[in-house]
Amino acid sequence: MEWVALLMFAAAVIVLLAGFPVAFSLGGIALIFAWVGVALGIFDAAFLGTMPNRLFGIMSNETLMAVPLFVFMGVTLERAQIAENLLDSLSHLFGRLRGGLGISVTIVGMLLAASTGIVGATVVTMGLLSLPTMLRRGYDPAVATGTICASGTLGQIIPPSIILVLLGDVLSSAYSQAQLDQGIFSPDTVSVGDLFVGALIPGLGLVGLYIVYLVGMAFLKPNTMPAYSGGGKGTVGLSEVAFALIPPLILILAVLGSIMAGVATPTEAAGVGAVGALLLALGKRHFSLGRLIEVMQSTVRISSMVFLILIGASIFSLVFRGYGGDRLVHELLLDLPGGVFGAMLIVMVLMFLLGFVLDFIEITFVVVPIVGPILLTMGIDPVWLGVMIAINLQTSFLTPPFGFALFYLRGVAPESVETWDIYRGVMPFVAIQLLALAALALLPELATWLPSVVYGR
Repeated sequence: MEWVALLMFAAAVIVLLAGFPVAFSLGGIALIFAWVGVALGIFDAAFLGTMPNRLFGIMSNETLMAVPLFVFMGVTLERAQIAENLLDSLSHLFGRLRGGLGISVTIVGMLLAASTGIVGATVVTMGLLSLPTMLRRGYDPAVATGTICASGTLGQIIPPSIILVLLGDVLSSAYSQAQLDQGIFSPDTVSVGDLFVGALIPGLGLVGLYIVYLVGMAFLKPNTMPAYSGGGKGTVGLSEVAFALIPPLILILAVLGSIMAGVATPTEAAGVGAVGALLLALGKRHFSLGRLIEVMQSTVRISSMVFLILIGASIFSLVFRGYGGDRLVHELLLDLPGGVFGAMLIVMVLMFLLGFVLDFIEITFVVVPIVGPILLTMGIDPVWLGVMIAINLQTSFLTPPFGFALFYLRGVAPESVETWDIYRGVMPFVAIQLLALAALALLPELATWLPSVVYGR
């Protein structure tokens, strides 16, 4: 009855497209298929008996404790208007240079992405903060919206990020399962820290490619990115920029540095980030007790959403395996022409298409546990696979007409900005993403070299 598993997967996608809540859709569809299967005698009810142990495993997973801490860190930095102050300082420092404001937006977007790791929050925040300023200074709407969408999606790949935390945890389980399936009973491990370090070079490389593109546009099409020549506040000094830039940069470096140095686990580093963000926020006069309550409420809402999806996906994955869906997917991938390359290509294309209709969290919890062990059994490096998945889905979220980032920006963009402007603006960045994905596919060392140096993998 393996094909019932694929039917269940298709039913879940249809229900999600209909707009039903993700967590309840995944768990509900799985339970309906399980109960019908038990009634027809084609599903073993004993599989459902293991569900309490799986839920307890989620509750006791120390790695996942990093999720609410990183969420708290990101929301605190956002509500304390640290990104707004940074953008204001950088735009006045570089704004009088042609293309300087676009570069400033990219840098701030990178830092905000590293702080929040949530694509929707970053794109909306950058859209509200920078889009009106860019349009007011004569930037072409396509260039302005494309820059904001692209820099906002950097939260997929720039560590520290809750998305990489979740993906790293899932890949760790998949890697252990793959080695056990191969008869290796003392398996190697892959951690969230490995994924953080592996994503650094590709992530910063993407930022560099974005900036190179913007500089090129400033020279080739100067009318799309004019220099600022208006009145108002003049250029700012380096001390003012340093005052806005150094505190959040030190916080991010402290989080990453403690992980890379082996001083702290990702969960402990997330605690450092949360406390550091709170201290930075308390240094702002406008950060009141009311703002702190808002931060805590937002953290609880986002964290609850993530863990509810994880619970629903865990039930879905259990029933999927109960019907033998993992064996069917394994056979389908092994039978593809091209061996490992063919299997990897199909999985990447499938995830890219699913990225149009499913969020990263849903794909991480539903799709990766199914295909991950199979690909890792074929000898694929788990860190390289994780970074490939992250960049692939980042590209999907940027690609018209269904990219999530485009919808987020459309929701906060003024009516004078047409949807076609947003589509036109992101296409060069999509091409950059595809170039980066191809480079990573040809040179896996871009993701695996730094972890091998830091951790000796």
